[in-house]
Amino acid sequence: MKDADARALLRDLFDAALAAARPATCLAPYIARLQPPRGRTIVIGAGKASAAMARAVEDQWAHPLEGLVVTRYGYGEACKRIEIVEAAHPVPDETGRAAAGRILDKVKGLAADDLVLCLISGGASSLLALPAPGLSLADKQEVNRALLKSGANIGEMNTVRKHLSAIKGGRLAIAAQPARVLSWLISDVPNDDPGVIGSGPTVPDRTTFAEALAVLAKYRIDPPAPVRAHLEAGAAGRIEETPKPAEPRLKRVETIIVATPKRSLEAAAAVARSRGCVVVMLGDNLEGEARELGAAHARRALDLVGRTMKPTVILSGGETTVTVRGKGRGGRNVEYLLGQTIEANGAPQIWGLAADTDGVDGAEEIAGAIFTPDSLARAVAKGRDPKAMLQDNDGHSFFELIGDSLVTGPTRTNVNDFRAILIVPKT
Repeated sequence: MKDADARALLRDLFDAALAAARPATCLAPYIARLQPPRGRTIVIGAGKASAAMARAVEDQWAHPLEGLVVTRYGYGEACKRIEIVEAAHPVPDETGRAAAGRILDKVKGLAADDLVLCLISGGASSLLALPAPGLSLADKQEVNRALLKSGANIGEMNTVRKHLSAIKGGRLAIAAQPARVLSWLISDVPNDDPGVIGSGPTVPDRTTFAEALAVLAKYRIDPPAPVRAHLEAGAAGRIEETPKPAEPRLKRVETIIVATPKRSLEAAAAVARSRGCVVVMLGDNLEGEARELGAAHARRALDLVGRTMKPTVILSGGETTVTVRGKGRGGRNVEYLLGQTIEANGAPQIWGLAADTDGVDGAEEIAGAIFTPDSLARAVAKGRDPKAMLQDNDGHSFFELIGDSLVTGPTRTNVNDFRAILIVPKT
């Protein structure tokens, strides 16, 4: 297989995964079955896919509605009846804080005949940044930055975020009572836990203040004094906990996951098989240090070289972590891929792609990258040391150097990371 053909196949697989999670497509059957309420319909939401979700609702549901949705800068859509606000991600800003406050206000004072339609996707945790009483946005920003660098997984990060928020961890649904609350979620988390997606603003919360404190201690994060005081007060019972699964005030709340990483991987697998490839599916919920997982997957691919009689594609998803020790420009997908590139060590039969389905790997406007059998050689020819770049968490610089960054622009969806390895049999 020629290099150009291998690259094209990997990109086709990624595009198939994205297409399976497009809001207009995955929401269509749910919109078609949605019956209008006797009262008002209030559409709210947050996340990188939320504006596209709002656009799909507007385009496909002819009944009266109004609302407000907050998405990442550059991820907006032109809506007529639902206001779209763009704010910062992954570190929240004042625009997101103000939008979250307005969303909370919109659901207060509703009647039992009203419907709150909540559209949540990955990124909502940062975009719905409404600090709990006594905390400032600066407090939340500092903790968020520390968590992003710590190596904490998404569940751990969101345990902390929920307990510093006035809106997450089910509090938004409580505020909307007695209205009916229907949430449509696009999952970007391992195992599709609704309580973790966007920190679960309309979902009962199983985590506690004490667990939030334990996360900070585990990763040696010293939070601002107001944050520590708030969490300790909650753990001591002086602040009300987030609503738990048995909470009676959540009995009129329904949550449906409309798109998942697994469905996107299955769509990519179908394309691979249609091109004559054998598919090895490793799962949609893989976690761990990105560089270590990348190296482990490279070893698996090397084991297949010489044994496979047909082109073979290894697919996986999930959300790895990066413990930031260097000063480079990185994200978990390029960290994974650089670890894989180094371990593959120029094997002539292996290509790979890793990218975030939201189009943003880390804080860069770059989705991820592609590696080829000659990636290492091309970087060395330009005078760079790949291992040193990995130690500096400088994956984006590595793949930019050799011209193999994957730039999609805003995808307006988010079903977590997509990873594909192509093994071509020896000729």
